[in-house]
Amino acid sequence: MEKEQSKFTILMFPWLAYSHVLPFLELSKRLSKRNFYIYFCSSSVNLDSIKNNVQKDLSSDASIDLIELHVPSLPQLPPKFHTTKNLPQNLFPILLKAFQMSTSSFSEILNNLKPDLLVYDFFQPWAPKLASSQGIPSIYFATSGAAAFSFYYHMYTYGSTAAFPYQEIYLLDHEKVDVRAPIEPMVKEAEEDFAFGNFRLSSGIVLIKSLNGIGGKYIEYLSVLSQKKVVPTGPLLQEFNENDDENDEKSLEILQWLSKRDPFSTVFVCFGSETFLSNEQILEIAKGLELCETNFIWVVKFSTVCIEEALLEGFLGRVKERGLVLKEWAPQAKILSHSSIGGFVSHCGWSSIMESIYYGVPIIALPMKFDQPINARLVVDIGAGMEVERGENGQFCGEEVAKAINMVLMGKNGEDLRLRVRNLREKMKKEEEERVSEVVEELSLLCNKSKGGVI
Repeated sequence: MEKEQSKFTILMFPWLAYSHVLPFLELSKRLSKRNFYIYFCSSSVNLDSIKNNVQKDLSSDASIDLIELHVPSLPQLPPKFHTTKNLPQNLFPILLKAFQMSTSSFSEILNNLKPDLLVYDFFQPWAPKLASSQGIPSIYFATSGAAAFSFYYHMYTYGSTAAFPYQEIYLLDHEKVDVRAPIEPMVKEAEEDFAFGNFRLSSGIVLIKSLNGIGGKYIEYLSVLSQKKVVPTGPLLQEFNENDDENDEKSLEILQWLSKRDPFSTVFVCFGSETFLSNEQILEIAKGLELCETNFIWVVKFSTVCIEEALLEGFLGRVKERGLVLKEWAPQAKILSHSSIGGFVSHCGWSSIMESIYYGVPIIALPMKFDQPINARLVVDIGAGMEVERGENGQFCGEEVAKAINMVLMGKNGEDLRLRVRNLREKMKKEEEERVSEVVEELSLLCNKSKGGVI
């Protein structure tokens, strides 16, 4: 596919996690309709999973070219695992190692394509350095929220005991884990700087998947800390066609089940494709769903056949009139947009929060790791939901899960929450197009400067 000469070319290069690939892809779609020609670089398995998505969503005048990154196949890591989607937890370090070994493939891609701009991700500080050696400017795109980034940047700058300016954002003792320490040695050319030096390496601005209407003060503070202009991209959610789904038969069954439930009577429970719950956590959630007074759809990945059999044997029989248990997959956007959904029990991955607000669904926050605890505090702060109470050791129990679900879905509290989330949804939708326009303006300016030899 030949690029049009009038268009600026951008090479999009996300980390191999599906939670990163999708925001990069959604940004690519929007840019491709605004006079940019996009090269989208990822592993073969990731590209295969998005091909249909790209083809059906693009008009004839939009341009995205899929570019394969050659990730080495290590003994324990066949090509089907060159993605974090459903990757066994013990293989994550091996995937990260293989990704770091793909620098020569990426350098060759840069040299062949010679894009006007590189947009890169968290785990590859070597990518902007390679681009710079070829005279190509680079922009870091942060796919997590500004509250989490500003909180951790603050701690990096002022020390872990320094009070964060916004007291509503905090970590509990059991959440204070240095996630960087075990990963840093595996990241090639990681710098002794916040986020492996990705903010410093970014050319003038940093993109972040966020909005001013939801966390604008954190975007401003992140700009102060990083001394970069931080530009929000908007929610970047995938649009779905109600009549078109690759799993439409299964999807239809789920939606038909939902259609028999009253408005706001059902809670959706899902922890994403990259979170694996322990057997104990699965059993506590099951207890919470049995104790709560609502209908539910629960998407669960069982760690062993034994736990699956133990759960399904008694639990499903007792809740079969009001519960639906799905293994591995569910059409999340379609479910959240359904009128019978009144709440979302979520691990608080950033994309899930954005999606829940976008469809006007209050969140029952049950964070597990990484930036998720900060995201959960933000959910409470902006009035988008409430968090499940835990013990001092961080463990949660079924009784507290049920209590949180009932409070979010039922009575006056549930009505007030739904109203607040609907207001946030309107803010989000109103701001969405404005954010994309600002991103287009900033990237066009950068590409113009680059072509003029200024950068």
